[in-house]
Amino acid sequence: QVQLVESGGGLVQAGGSLRLSCAASGRTFSSYALGWFRQAPGKEREFVAAISRRGGVTIYADSVKGRFTISRDNAKNTVALQMNSLKPEDTAVYYCAARGGTYASTESAYGDWGQGTQVTVSS
Repeated sequence: QVQLVESGGGLVQAGGSLRLSCAASGRTFSSYALGWFRQAPGKEREFVAAISRRGGVTIYADSVKGRFTISRDNAKNTVALQMNSLKPEDTAVYYCAARGGTYASTESAYGDWGQGTQVTVSS
């Protein structure tokens, strides 16, 4: 099990950028694939991005491809989500998630979750 704490959310104008960070506890961070998900008001939580254990493979939702970048630093036990060219439809609570083994894009594949951080993009 790993504990996850997100930070970096906030209010930004459309076209702007934000960088989310997720700090993890535990000595086996590098054995976990990591993902970012988001949940907008009144909507289901959806996949945003995921990264493999060593960081060599990344996958993205079509809606953020080319605008968002996921990265990780196994020495610091952190995973980040760089968000550029933000749109009002990116407004949501963003969650960091971890799973043992390979990366995945389905919510049910992840067993450990952070508390979320709010991102609001104004038009």
